[in-house]
Amino acid sequence: MIDRSGLADFIYREARLLDEQRFDEWLELFAPDGRYWMPLEYGQTDRRLTASLMDEDFFLLRLRVERLKNNRTYSQKPKSRCHHVLQQPRVDVFDPETNHYVVWTAMHYVESRLDRQDLYAAWTTHELTEIDGALRIRMKRVDLVNCDSAFGSIQLFI
Repeated sequence: MIDRSGLADFIYREARLLDEQRFDEWLELFAPDGRYWMPLEYGQTDRRLTASLMDEDFFLLRLRVERLKNNRTYSQKPKSRCHHVLQQPRVDVFDPETNHYVVWTAMHYVESRLDRQDLYAAWTTHELTEIDGALRIRMKRVDLVNCDSAFGSIQLFI
């Protein structure tokens, strides 16, 4: 049975998998039709009609994970590291009848490589569903507070 605390635990587990660079396990959290979306504009409502910082389906997520693991990815020598600091996740939608759950989380995210450390403030919205007895991500939306700023290269996953 899915309950509200289980939804929060899921969000914390996802962040830990990313922080520990357990990317294959992180990918398993996604539904086969899952997406990772980072809008370019504040309040953006449509990912198809407006450019995005990232808009990746499962196939593209898998490619990025494989790139991060590849020893020939010279931009990752040494590897980037990250740290998620999450506020308590808030359940916005809890609907077991339709198998639809939405969880909103405010966070700070730090990404570090060599002597550079970047801090991002963001809100994430996870649209979750249950598949074969396990929660899966249908959509992970990451809204950066300063989404319309010029960015360097974000190497990992917020």
